[in-house]
Amino acid sequence: MQNRFINRRVFSGSLVLAPLALSLTSPAFAAATVGQAAPDFSTTDTSGKTRKLSDFKGKLVVLEWTNPGCPFVQKHYRGNMQSLQKEFTGKGVVWLAVNSTETGSGDYLVPLKLASWMTEKQALPSATLMDESGKIGQLYGARTTPHMYIVSPQGRLVYAGAIDSIASAQVDDIKTATNYVRQGLNEALAGKPLSVASSRAYGCSIKYKA
Repeated sequence: MQNRFINRRVFSGSLVLAPLALSLTSPAFAAATVGQAAPDFSTTDTSGKTRKLSDFKGKLVVLEWTNPGCPFVQKHYRGNMQSLQKEFTGKGVVWLAVNSTETGSGDYLVPLKLASWMTEKQALPSATLMDESGKIGQLYGARTTPHMYIVSPQGRLVYAGAIDSIASAQVDDIKTATNYVRQGLNEALAGKPLSVASSRAYGCSIKYKA
């Protein structure tokens, strides 16, 4: 019954229920292709600094789509995401959190507030990127928060999909799930092909600009 989880959003004190979004392919979201060059992009982080994916060529890069208002993001920010960030940035991996929530959404946080949330959660991404236009998210076909990607040092997309194997918002499921991101990064760092190169992302639908 894993596909029946809900995305909860609160507006003016009212609980609104919406279907869980899973990664789906459609003409509007033609995902970047695993095995092909990862699309380059340029945007600003929460401090206003310009960041380009191509600036990190020669290093493994993780792209993590995030939205603090999403219960699936909140699940993994109970320690799991921070643990991954700390472990792999310590091994030289560049970790870029990306927020594609549009400004009109109730979940939107201005850069300062998003940075404050990351600090409060003791998160350790290399940078948190702003994508209010949704251009980067749509370039990659990102559908959910979280939606995870791994880019090789050669600039090729080597993983796209879920953070792990259990599509739920329950924290207790983390310990029994296969963490695809940890597994993939360890394999990539060892110079091995990824045993799982793609999976079906799960989480809250990204609130893209209409």
